[in-house]
Amino acid sequence: MLKHSLLCLGLLALPTTASAEPNPPTKKPAPQSRPAVSPGTLEAAISAPRVQIALLLDTSSSMDGLIEQTKRQLWTVVNAFQNARRDGQAAKLEIALYEYGNDGLSSEGGFIRQVMPLTTDLDRVSEQLFALKTNGGSEFCGQVIQKATQQLEWSKEKKDLKLIYIAGNEPFSQGPVAFKTALGAAKEHGIVVNTIHCGPPEVGANTGWAEAARVAGGQPFNIDQNRAVAMIAAPQDEEIAKLGVELNKTYLGYGRSGAEAKKRQVAQDANASTNAVSATTRAMSKASRLYDNSGWDLVDGTKQGKVKLETLKEEDLPEELRGKSVEERKAVLEAKEKERTELQARIQQLSAERQQYLAGKEKEQAAEGGNTLDKAILQSVQTQAKEQSFTLE
Repeated sequence: MLKHSLLCLGLLALPTTASAEPNPPTKKPAPQSRPAVSPGTLEAAISAPRVQIALLLDTSSSMDGLIEQTKRQLWTVVNAFQNARRDGQAAKLEIALYEYGNDGLSSEGGFIRQVMPLTTDLDRVSEQLFALKTNGGSEFCGQVIQKATQQLEWSKEKKDLKLIYIAGNEPFSQGPVAFKTALGAAKEHGIVVNTIHCGPPEVGANTGWAEAARVAGGQPFNIDQNRAVAMIAAPQDEEIAKLGVELNKTYLGYGRSGAEAKKRQVAQDANASTNAVSATTRAMSKASRLYDNSGWDLVDGTKQGKVKLETLKEEDLPEELRGKSVEERKAVLEAKEKERTELQARIQQLSAERQQYLAGKEKEQAAEGGNTLDKAILQSVQTQAKEQSFTLE
């Protein structure tokens, strides 16, 4: 019986209607309304270097520990890219998530599901991680790599950093798609595939995990998926976590998705708060440039030119801005941005102090040995980012 494996991280068809008239008049399509974008904003968004990471997670019955590690270490991984740059320009981070090897998924699709496409919406990634349930199953590594390669919107820029991480413990060769074929296609797209075998190194070497990483130009890792992640507490943790929650008050949701997104933000704070260090690392992420909520927050949205305050309908405004003049709305927005900037600056200061405190502790922990998911990702990223001319410090 197949058991475990792990971490591997639409098209809308528009119906057409035929005209009943023999020679229908030609009509020009109505112009599409677009949010106002300030000069340079769109150009910067297009040209910004990108770091794209797809996590392909095995959600078969034995992988509860792996999923738990991923939940707890998501924000640690995100924080590693706060200072990511190429040629002096700040990089954008996108994360995608797949689950595979779950008997609750369609057998016709290879027991594989795209949980999240590549996205900068980190709260959604966290939400979906916490919703994953293990069950089954049959783990087809080649097929899930093939799907991630074909389905995700990978950057066409050769210099961008494109990474897949797949983890599991069953033989890598299982399933209808030959893993060497899938890895070859990923390599043609400039995607580096790293393998994370959940179990002893000798088993990973004998079941294709190490070979797959070599073929893909990536790195092979072995972890104990059931090992509790060592979370080192620091004196700054409590204040950082508290300030992270305070940041929520500076967000003003707009449009249909605004209220829902604000609830999601609070819910992910709650998910992280079940572990004190996770709450801290999440707050650190929220204080960074990578925590981009321009799709639903007016402060981020107006700053990036994705939405114009003057053109929003009254019903699309948050309660705090309804019934106010444009000038009054701008004043509220400016106050929220100022408060957010101050909170983020304080968190960043505390984070720097925290890092100094942890430096010695982390050396002691490293000496104890034993890999976990976050360590595998961070170790490989250091090497592979440099090969693409990225700096992370």
